Amino acid sequence: MNDRPHLDEEALAELQDVMDEEFDVLIHTYLSDSAERISSLRSALDEGDADALSRTAHSFKGSCLNIGAPRLGALCMEVEEAGRASRLSALEPLLASIESEFRQVRQGLERFLAD
Repeated sequence: MNDRPHLDEEALAELQDVMDEEFDVLIHTYLSDSAERISSLRSALDEGDADALSRTAHSFKGSCLNIGAPRLGALCMEVEEAGRASRLSALEPLLASIESEFRQVRQGLERFLAD
């Protein structure tokens, strides 16, 4: 997993070209939605709701991969698979990794927007 970058800058540059003036809105929306999804993942884990955990992780994975955050997407895939298998006991460290990786992605996206 560590061989994946926090952000795929080529994919971001392409997305920026396609989205043009809407790119900043897309990034801000992604950041806001991601924070909500992380909160939802934590709530689902606290409630022991494997199905909600899996569904939220699946959705979050897709948005991460679309925005160019492959490492975060891979972490979400691990949570999705664990949720499907109802292996919730092992997810606390994985959610901590998602939170940490999201901080890295947020910082990278904010730098990308500032350039």
